[in-house]
Amino acid sequence: MSHSRLIIVPLSFHEACSTIDQFHRHHTRPQGWKFGWGVTTPDGQLVGAATAGRPVARALWDGFTLEVTRVATNGTPNACSALYAAAWKTASAAGYYRLITYTQHGEPGTSLRAAGWRRTAVLRPRKGWDAPSRHRSDRGTDGIGRYLWEQSRSTAPALPLAELRNAIRNENTCAANDCSNALAQASRGRPALFCSPACRVRAHRARHNKPA
Repeated sequence: MSHSRLIIVPLSFHEACSTIDQFHRHHTRPQGWKFGWGVTTPDGQLVGAATAGRPVARALWDGFTLEVTRVATNGTPNACSALYAAAWKTASAAGYYRLITYTQHGEPGTSLRAAGWRRTAVLRPRKGWDAPSRHRSDRGTDGIGRYLWEQSRSTAPALPLAELRNAIRNENTCAANDCSNALAQASRGRPALFCSPACRVRAHRARHNKPA
């Protein structure tokens, strides 16, 4: 498989992670994967790598949806679009009905568009990924909005597009320290911070050191 004389090659998890560590601008290597692949020049130089795995958003764990979790290159022209094009071909051949990924606000997504992906949602910034039920360190992307992109079959049995957008938006969690419930959608364009009035009161008391 080639793209503008670039060649898609298989990689081991170690090889993919090493390439991501070397080239990715704001993410570290993934914790795991379903599969990964690389892209080389005709002379065999590895200029990029990508990985795919289970969607980060738990609402999308339907067995038919896969997420491109990392794409990293050294800036070689067309390398990103070659990796994204290979992602859908591989996922579709493996039986998946939908493939998703994210970019940060401000990133044009030119490589995704060139590979036939479409942008399906604009996601508000998330205050952080750490939660009482699942502690995580700062990813370096906290507070940055994202775009959701996807490739899918027309007969996909997974979530309808509207539900997909809502599921991703609702992955933001309540700001109360002792709660990790998903937030409702924003009303009147204002992002929600708490899942209920009770959590809002608890957070207010905690900020002002008031007894419950």
